[in-house]
Amino acid sequence: MEKNVKNSCVYCSNIEIKKRTIIENYLAWVFPTNIPIVPGHILIAPKRCVAKYEDLTAEEKESIEELRLKIIKALKKAFKAEGFNYAWNENKIAGQSVPHFHLHVLPRKEGDEGITEYEPRKFLYRPGSREATPEKELQEISEIIKKFI
Repeated sequence: MEKNVKNSCVYCSNIEIKKRTIIENYLAWVFPTNIPIVPGHILIAPKRCVAKYEDLTAEEKESIEELRLKIIKALKKAFKAEGFNYAWNENKIAGQSVPHFHLHVLPRKEGDEGITEYEPRKFLYRPGSREATPEKELQEISEIIKKFI
């Protein structure tokens, strides 16, 4: 089953993506996305084909973090990055189009043409202004979630 999943995964089967490799280690690799939001927008993915972050091993997570730290140094120099956006999507409903975990790393600087106003509500959910949730309701939500930890 895993072999079929791997063969159907574009990150695992597309040789052109492999040719884009910028840096890699034993368990992960870095490559530019084919639809960048800003110049230098890269992806960090494990070499093993897994869809979700929680399916990664501790070693794979460490490998991804090792590459993230190396690549942001390079992006600061190459693109004069002053900050970064990091993101991943899980499941189709949340925008995951490739069922292989990948961390988006976007180098940001003043005047770039990516998302210019950092307001998560504009690109994650329910655009427009909303009222703050009453503190009592927030405490109730906390208690509901705590029951499942």
